[in-house]
Amino acid sequence: MARIAGVNLPNGKHAEIALTYVYGIGRPTAQKVLDEVKIERTRKIDDLSETELDLIRDKLKEHIVEGDLRRLVSGNIKRLQEIRCYRWIRHQKRLPVRGQSTKTNARTRKGRSVAIAGKKK
Repeated sequence: MARIAGVNLPNGKHAEIALTYVYGIGRPTAQKVLDEVKIERTRKIDDLSETELDLIRDKLKEHIVEGDLRRLVSGNIKRLQEIRCYRWIRHQKRLPVRGQSTKTNARTRKGRSVAIAGKKK
C-alpha cells in the first residue's frame, strides 16, 4: 500500500483516481502531476515502483495538501468568525456560503429533511 502525504492510497485503483484520496488533490491536479512525472494515468498504484512514487511525492510537495491545507481553511474560517462577517454566519448555520439558492436545493449542505407523518392535507 503506497503512502503519500500521510494518506494510504488504495492499491486496486488507477493512479489518477488514487491521488484524489489526498485532501487538496482533485482530478485535474492528479492528471497534471502524473503528466509531469510521465506516468500513465491508467496504471494501478500497486504497479508503481518506489522511485515513481518518490517522483509523485516530490511533485506534490509543490502543492499545499492535507494538514497544511486543512489548517489554512480552518484559519480562514476563524478569521471570518473574528470579524463576524456574513459568510461566517452562513458557515455557522451550515448553509451554502456563496449565494446559492436554498429553497429547493442545497441538500448536501443542509442535510436531508425528515418527512413528518400525516402532514399533507
